[in-house]
Order: sequence, then structure tokens, then C-alpha cells
Amino acid sequence: MVDSNKKEQFEGIVSEVRKIVNGTQGREEKLQQICKLLRDQVDYYDWVGFYLVDPQKERELVLGPYVGEPTDHIRIAFGQGICGQAAEREETFIIQDVSKEDNYLSCSIAVKSEIVLPVFKNGKVAGELDIDSHSLEPFTEEDRKYLEKICEVIAPIM
Repeated sequence: MVDSNKKEQFEGIVSEVRKIVNGTQGREEKLQQICKLLRDQVDYYDWVGFYLVDPQKERELVLGPYVGEPTDHIRIAFGQGICGQAAEREETFIIQDVSKEDNYLSCSIAVKSEIVLPVFKNGKVAGELDIDSHSLEPFTEEDRKYLEKICEVIAPIM
């Protein structure tokens, strides 16, 4: 069953993301605003950030704008951790319990679950939206659907 309140909430967020993307600020400021919007609007999104493909090393992600606790994971190779796997496989990863993952790169002991969504530009992974939660199993198909939509909206500025 789809929670109509959640659907309405996500549709509002997508609309706000469109406004940010179409605004006059630079890319970094836009991505930072999107991170803040997502974290402020969804109570179980505790860390929200972007990893961007390094133009010098195409198979490496570099930490971009984020909101939440600082992370040691500034660079992540494709295939490494959940973020690296999502980039390598070009697919969304939803990890409802990170303690059950062998290849998880821990950012904080408080993180219980994670969703990572690739952002495509010109048919290639240009970056990722990474969201950590301090709750177990919070992510639903609604999260996936709307976050993938947000990644499509963001793609032109990547």
C-alpha cells in the first residue's frame, strides 16, 4: 500500500528540486541545497550527500556537497563499498541493515541503513546520491521511485 502522505511529500520535494536545478546558483550550491532539502524534509534521512565521478580518474568517486556528520570517505573506487558497487553496476542499492554487508564502508556507528542512487548524464554515471539513516529498514519503494526521479531532475547539472 502506498502512503498518500508520503507520496504527496515526495512530489513536493521533487517540485522543489526542480526549482533549485533551474535556479541561478552554481552546481555546488544547488547540490548543497538539494542535500539540505532532503535531510530537512525526510526525518529518517540523517546524512545526505553527493559523490561525483572524478573527471581525472573516471572510475573513482569524489565526495561532493553533503549535509550530516563529516566522513573519512572522500574518495571511493568503483566497486568499493555500497557507493562503489552502485556506480560500477549502474543501479540503485537499498541496504536496510548495513551490519549484514561485507563490503560496507562505515561512515558512523550510528548508520543503520543506506540508499545509493546513480545519477546518469549522457548515458554514463556522473555521480551518486547517497543517503544514510540511523534507522533500520526505513527505505521503501516510494523512496526509491522519488529519489530516482530526483536523480533524473539533477542529471543536467552533473
